[in-house]
Amino acid sequence: MSAEDLEKYETEMELQLYREYRDVVGLFTYVVETERRFYLTNSVDLDVRTAENGDVFFDVKMQDAWVWDMYRPARFVKNVRVVTFKDVNVEELAKSDLEMPKEGFSG
Repeated sequence: MSAEDLEKYETEMELQLYREYRDVVGLFTYVVETERRFYLTNSVDLDVRTAENGDVFFDVKMQDAWVWDMYRPARFVKNVRVVTFKDVNVEELAKSDLEMPKEGFSG
């Protein structure tokens, strides 16, 4: 497999992942972004904790989530737990932002 073939394959995988994201995003309430992953979920619990040495870390628990990861064969996961010293971003999705324009709309 040439470098060009590999790049073409990865581009197609990313496009397929984006299409899947577009199809499922309306099913979820929250977006959770960590240093390594991007999640869609309806249930998120974020605890800020302090390690024995005083460092602050985040303990994030999600249920029934979808994971943005093109190398993962199954992107829907029942339970997710992320423990990280890096930033965590949790946003509530605005349902109105997700709605498709009505047919016949002339902007």
